[in-house]
This record gives sequence, C-alpha cells and structure tokens, in this order.
Amino acid sequence: MAQGSNFVDYVKVCCRSGHGGAGSAHLHRDKFTAKGGPDGGDGGRGGHIILKGSSQHWTLLHLKYRKHIIAAHGGPGLSALRTGANGKDEILEVPLGTVAKDAETGEILFDVTEDGETKILTPGGKGGLGNWHFKSATQQTPRFAQSGMPGHEQWIILELKVLADVGLVGFPNAGKSTLLSVLSAAKPEIADYPFTTLVPNLGIVGYRDNRSFVMADIPGIIEGASQGKGLGHRFLRHIERNSVLLFMIPADTDRSIAAEYQILLNELTAYNPELMDKPRLLAITKSDMLDDELESEMAETLPKGIPSIFISSVSGKNIQQLKDHIWRALND
Repeated sequence: MAQGSNFVDYVKVCCRSGHGGAGSAHLHRDKFTAKGGPDGGDGGRGGHIILKGSSQHWTLLHLKYRKHIIAAHGGPGLSALRTGANGKDEILEVPLGTVAKDAETGEILFDVTEDGETKILTPGGKGGLGNWHFKSATQQTPRFAQSGMPGHEQWIILELKVLADVGLVGFPNAGKSTLLSVLSAAKPEIADYPFTTLVPNLGIVGYRDNRSFVMADIPGIIEGASQGKGLGHRFLRHIERNSVLLFMIPADTDRSIAAEYQILLNELTAYNPELMDKPRLLAITKSDMLDDELESEMAETLPKGIPSIFISSVSGKNIQQLKDHIWRALND
C-alpha cells in the first residue's frame, strides 16, 4: 500500500465558524457634550470557513489530520459608530473536483472545479447591531444593542473525484497502467499481479498540433465491485468526472471480450446508472500476440454499438489511431 500512502480522497472534518461580535450600547460623551445620543457601532462578522480550489493540490492529505477547523470570532462594536473587526476566515485549499457533503444527511452542498474558485462552507455568525440603529423619536437614548449571532458547527465530508478527460476502465492487469505510461510522462507502478494500481494516476497525453488531454488510470474493477468486492466502489466515483470511458480488455482473457465488457458495464450501472450516458470506447490490449487471421475472427465477436480497436502498448500497435478515436469522442 506504499503507493497509496500519500493519496487521500476522503476526509471528514468538524467545521466551526466564528460567532458574530456584539453590538455596542455606547452613548456619546466628550468634553463639550454631557448627554450625547447613541453612537454604538455594530459587531463584526464571525469568520467563515471557505473552500478554495487549487490546481497545486491533487490529494486531501493535508486535511487528513485536521479534524477540527475553527474560525475566529468577530469583534464587538465600538463607540463613534465603529464596527468591530470581522473574524479571520479559515481558507482550506482543496484539489479541483472536491465535493463537500453534509456528514449527517449526505446532502451534497457544492463542488469545487476551478482553480481559485472559493465557496463558503460554513458561514460565520452575523454581528449584532449597535444601539445607534434603535434610536427613535420616542426612544432617543436606547441603552441596549444586539448580541452577535452564533457561528455554525457541522461535520463535513470532503470527497475528491479526479477530473480527467478519459478514464481507463478494466479488470486488474488489463494493461491500463502500461498504456498510461506509454502515452504520457506518468510513471505508475506496473507488475504482473492483480491490483498493482491502488490509487488513480493521472497523465497528460500529447496529441497533434500541440493539443493534449488528461487520462486517468483507475484501479482495477472486478465482478461485484459495486457490492464491495476487491477494492470495492471506493474509486468508482473518480469515473463520474471523466468525459470519455475507455474500456480495456486483454486479448488473452479467459472469458470472451463481450462477456468481460458486459461485466464491467454492469458494475458501472450498479454504481451509477448515469455513467451509461458517457461516450465509450473499447480497446483490446496485448494484441501483439495475435496474427491477422485470429484478430479478424475476434473482431466478429466484439460487442456491438461501441467503437473498438486492437492495440499493443509494448509494440505501439494502433496507439496513434487510439488517440484519434479518443480525440473525436472528446470533441463530439
């Protein structure tokens, strides 16, 4: 699990915003004024807890051990109609694609998808009004003011859903990490045992005319993943943010390619039926071991209604054609 030690895509934190400051009930007095009118200022606003999108972060690791996020209280109002200081906001930088949820109800509050985007997670309490607001013809010297509104306290769940143009979907050892390492500068762990990839890996794939797209290698899915088998559905949420799904099935599979594709499709449907609305492509990997005759026979048994291509990351077979397919799907 060493490679996953620095990747955290789920944290639960207690957020406590600041209380609003109390308004002032001051009456004006100076050397020349013995009985001046009310001049109490308003209390300051309590500090907000704010989420800010940052392209420099790719994990929630920096929040893993911060269980309590506490903002400062607002200052009390002052004489001469001076407003108290606002409480200092707590700004939490989060990677793009972070979703904020109410831990008790599970309600999705909002998500952060753009660099520099800020959204208030837990608002601070409003400052109280000073006695200046309550003067009237019948009450010219009010000796009372509002107390500040209390802040809010709530448990929040932050979930990271990786933002990528293309998501690689397949069983363990389908060649997803190898393809990502060939197409981009990413260096995912590659080995000949199942579940080599324990966390999503991202890579930027160069295309023609200096264009590019982002590809995500999702940990392998097995039959029953939506019920918790294998690595379970923990990483399936990362597929929700991908524009195109590239299904990868090895040519030497024990089952038929159509059967494996249907299993993968069933798992995604069981997790989130809306995933079926995304464009899909099918790549048959490790096809360098096939001759032309065998490849033609297998082509007749491929699933219908989905563009498919035989590729080999080792020999480079049809790699450029695969990128052309992906680019067309992204722009369609």
